[in-house]
Amino acid sequence: MNLAIVTFALFTLFVGIYCWYKMRSDKFETASSYFLGGRSLGAWLIAISMLLTNISTEHLIGMNGSSYKNGFVVMAWEVTSAIALVLGAVYFIPRYLKMGLTTIPQYLELRFDKSTHTIVNLLLILSFIITLLPIVLYTGAINFETLFDVSERFGITKEESMWWMIVLIGVLGSVYAIFGGLKAIAYSDMIYGIGLFIGGLAVPFFALYEIGETDIAGGLKKVYEHAPEKFNSIGSSDSVLPFGTLFTGLVINQIYFWCMNQVIVQRALGAKNLKEAQKGFLIMGLFKILMPLIIVLPGVIGFYYFNDSLYNNQDTIYPELVKKVLPVSLIGIFAAVVLGTVLSTVNAVLNSAVTLFTLGVYKRQINPAADEKKLVRTGRWASILLAVFGIAVAPMVAKAPEGLYQMLQELNGIFFIPIASVLLGGFFIKSISATGAKVAIFTGLAFYLLTTFILKVDIHFIHVWGIEFVLNILVMLLISKFYPNTNQYQPVHTGEVNIEPWKYTKPVSIFLVLATIAVYYFLS
Repeated sequence: MNLAIVTFALFTLFVGIYCWYKMRSDKFETASSYFLGGRSLGAWLIAISMLLTNISTEHLIGMNGSSYKNGFVVMAWEVTSAIALVLGAVYFIPRYLKMGLTTIPQYLELRFDKSTHTIVNLLLILSFIITLLPIVLYTGAINFETLFDVSERFGITKEESMWWMIVLIGVLGSVYAIFGGLKAIAYSDMIYGIGLFIGGLAVPFFALYEIGETDIAGGLKKVYEHAPEKFNSIGSSDSVLPFGTLFTGLVINQIYFWCMNQVIVQRALGAKNLKEAQKGFLIMGLFKILMPLIIVLPGVIGFYYFNDSLYNNQDTIYPELVKKVLPVSLIGIFAAVVLGTVLSTVNAVLNSAVTLFTLGVYKRQINPAADEKKLVRTGRWASILLAVFGIAVAPMVAKAPEGLYQMLQELNGIFFIPIASVLLGGFFIKSISATGAKVAIFTGLAFYLLTTFILKVDIHFIHVWGIEFVLNILVMLLISKFYPNTNQYQPVHTGEVNIEPWKYTKPVSIFLVLATIAVYYFLS
């Protein structure tokens, strides 16, 4: 295990030195250079940075834990993302770049008014630091405690070990966001992203190689025969993810997450032109179709090894599997890659949160006269404060009965669906007014909190998302009858980047949609 620790340290150090070398001449004298990487990102940097921002320990730990217990039904979170990414590439990204947006809520000020912009900004910042950041830090700590037996090595309790791991991961993740901005995040993500694909695929490869006694196909057959029900992607009505949810709230969630979520879309907003942004989104769509090999299949393989012995502690299945099947020397490298996924998500969340705060709240509401250097300094101080808050909240994340990934999605619904309703309503229904949008935000928040956490209605929370979305649209239409829309906004090209589209966008988009359908057909 000492060898694993050495390889872990060396790989982590290598990535840090690489980022410093690539960034050594950058001065970050403007907000654009700090928050958007100077609008210079290419397709592969965008795609891989999106991948690492999205895939972190809440996926490696949480989703593999869920698939260990529930099987391939949970792949819907990943595979259906490809269709949302197609919508982003074809419809949303061209409009964002045409308007020269730095943040998604900027659109709400243009379409509605300043107060709508501010409300959504604050809700997004809260969602990042209350739900996503603490769970990422906590699952990262679980991974390192399980892989390296930190508590045993240092003679401390597991609770103390978790606390120290959370602090360490939070501090390391903050460094990239505070000192390097979006470009440093993208460069580190490039190395860690390659490592994630190689290392992530190595886990099921070594496992199936061992199970099949050097025959990988034979190993997969044994895993299937051990529990064929785990390979069915069509969830029953009482499963953790019923198939019907794909056509109700999950649709809205996926469109919001991939087309409107600041943490994800900020990479495309930093693109050098529309072509690179569209290519980046579609490359990411291909990644999402392949991701079940890394964040679903290992959990099912874990059931072959451990049966239901870890059902009460499902979120430990992935690190336990890694320890069981990977050679010791590779455990250290893979642990470094896993750390990279955690750091990427931590620094991406911080970078997006401070972008929203600095440009959407501080610049718009507190100090409109702030110059570019002042904005960068404010962003750095905001990063530090938000990081400290996230670290403090993370240990409070208790064990969730359906696993941490399911818990994250339930909490996300508090913020995502009201915001998605307002954004989609703003894009597609011209009659909706600013007053209607604001009322719908708070109506949606109250409805979801009441039905999911107080009354606890016997309806799957994703179906509740769908009901809430329809309710929000109806509320916006009704209120807009009494308070009509007076802002007939029409997007104009600001000239920030070239918006000539990539000529292969449509054929690649069609391929991704067909590939998504094919995956479900073969795993049904």
